[in-house]
Amino acid sequence: MKFRFAPGALSLLTAFGAFAAAANDLPDAEIQGRHLTQQLLEQRPGKDFTNTGVLQIRDVNGKRSDIPIRFQIVVTEPNSLNWISSYQTILTNNGIKLMVIHPPDTGLNGYRLFGDGVQKNLVGDETMIPFANSDFWICDLGLEFFHWPEQKILKHDMKRGRSCEVLESTNPSPSANAYSRVVSWIDNETLGIVHAEAYDAKGKLFKEFDPKSFKKVNGQWEPQEMEIRNDQTGSRTRLEFDVKKE
Repeated sequence: MKFRFAPGALSLLTAFGAFAAAANDLPDAEIQGRHLTQQLLEQRPGKDFTNTGVLQIRDVNGKRSDIPIRFQIVVTEPNSLNWISSYQTILTNNGIKLMVIHPPDTGLNGYRLFGDGVQKNLVGDETMIPFANSDFWICDLGLEFFHWPEQKILKHDMKRGRSCEVLESTNPSPSANAYSRVVSWIDNETLGIVHAEAYDAKGKLFKEFDPKSFKKVNGQWEPQEMEIRNDQTGSRTRLEFDVKKE
């Protein structure tokens, strides 16, 4: 079964253009890490897709709230080779929309955040802010950590019954409130994320991410529910999609 944040949920620094030339100077773990990340980022959805879902938030005080959202994939943009994934709150007074612009190769994502009639273009650690007051940060929804220049395979491991490569993505210069590194368990068969852990600038465990359930749609396993937990505050957000079973 394959989990995708934005079909590939998955997208690398242009530094990978120099990968081949520099590979001989890198340890095997880093060569393998860059190769795996390049595979992840080269995944591209085959067609446009629209779905709805709900962000189910339990905040630090235990208060619960539900925020309906629309999720969309646009593969073919006029005069562009990019593909776009977007998350938009619906049925709310102050709507928020996030667009993640994925390049045709393994280059950098673009992030556009719309709200209150204002558009903001975000880069780097600017993406480490909550989307719609949830535990999902903008960088999480764009899998920005796969674009960091330092990627390394830590080990081979079994996770949730799946054979995985454990990939460590390191932020070269994290700000005080940013992730310093993310460790992801990547399914060897499907290249889906089985589990991920994010660490803060002091190296302490910050968040944990898990896909929770799947359903088969048009012959493909699609996520029905995924959860991210803040281990430091106790808050939690589940994103539940509307997925019909074949």
